[in-house]
Amino acid sequence: MSASIAATRAQPQALAGQFKKLLILASVILLAACSTVPRSKAPLVVADPSDGMHRIALLLPVTGPDAEVGQSIANATALALADTKVTNIRMVTYDTGLGVAAATQRAIADGNKVIVGPLRGDNVIEVAEIARPSGVPIISFSNDVGVAGQNVFLLGHLPNQSIERVVLYAKSKGMNRFAGVVASNVYGQRAQSNLTTAVRAAGGVLVGIQEANGTAASADAAARRLAQLGPIDAVLIADNGRAAITTVPALRRSGLRTAKILGTDLWNIDGTLAGSSPLYGAWFASVSDTLYTQYATKYRARFGKAPLRLSSLGYDSVLLVARVARDWRPGTRFPIGQLTDPQGFIGVDGAFRFNPNGMTDRMLEVQEIQAGKFVTVSAAPSQFAK
Repeated sequence: MSASIAATRAQPQALAGQFKKLLILASVILLAACSTVPRSKAPLVVADPSDGMHRIALLLPVTGPDAEVGQSIANATALALADTKVTNIRMVTYDTGLGVAAATQRAIADGNKVIVGPLRGDNVIEVAEIARPSGVPIISFSNDVGVAGQNVFLLGHLPNQSIERVVLYAKSKGMNRFAGVVASNVYGQRAQSNLTTAVRAAGGVLVGIQEANGTAASADAAARRLAQLGPIDAVLIADNGRAAITTVPALRRSGLRTAKILGTDLWNIDGTLAGSSPLYGAWFASVSDTLYTQYATKYRARFGKAPLRLSSLGYDSVLLVARVARDWRPGTRFPIGQLTDPQGFIGVDGAFRFNPNGMTDRMLEVQEIQAGKFVTVSAAPSQFAK
């Protein structure tokens, strides 16, 4: 999963009251008591289930190469728990940086009834193999649709929804002939399929798709090939912000000077795009930043630095578990059926709901990159489609 630091600006006033309203809207049970420790250093003494505590395992890398991402998410869960008052949930972090299998086995042995995490899709597979025999569901931060299902639910933002949303919006603005430049990896392969489906569903024409690896030479080659295919109204770049900054000038040099540039939700986690003039006017679909900016201010006040954009998933995981925990008797299995409530849930990243296949529906808006900022040009829908 991509994890770039997003530089977020937020308003500091009246945050406590605004977050209280968020929790009320989400119909969340308040909770507290979070411990974030590497499991090899601080073994948990498991109390009897009759103590009335719900046990939640948070599987994240808080050491190793992904430690910055993992710690930011762990901090977000601590912040969510500190924003609340009830003490009937115990969430403990198990460090996957010290070994995914060992962390999962310890989490199961300690009596946890649901696993929140891990971060990466390849780790989800390993965790699921250990957790599934014990009937412990997984709410992962991954956006890898290939690992969803069989009690694995993805809290990560799914690229297909972002692509569908921005393509449909572009079509509504008169654009008909679409093309794509996608990453030369698994994300790009899936984006190709997503773009093909989205253009067909919108009633547009898919002119062509090219792969690129993020380098200037690769971007130039992809752009030249697209330019030979005739008129193109819009080009979707399904890659991270750094690749977009390289690809857009290549498209302009190739002769595609007027094609509208489209992007995915990966762009919302890269704050540098707002300062990249070649991207001014580009559209991408993502979750709303309205509540995130409030959350980011609280995060900075507590931890002394800006959160990573992905960390909001950690905050929302606490709200989700708390909501489900209302009718969950401590010591019993996690009520998985409640995760697929068609009414969904509300969090920092807006409204979302899980489908039985483990994937997530989200309310997405379309944002335009302008000088120094992202501006909403199409608000998120007010309710889920049936």
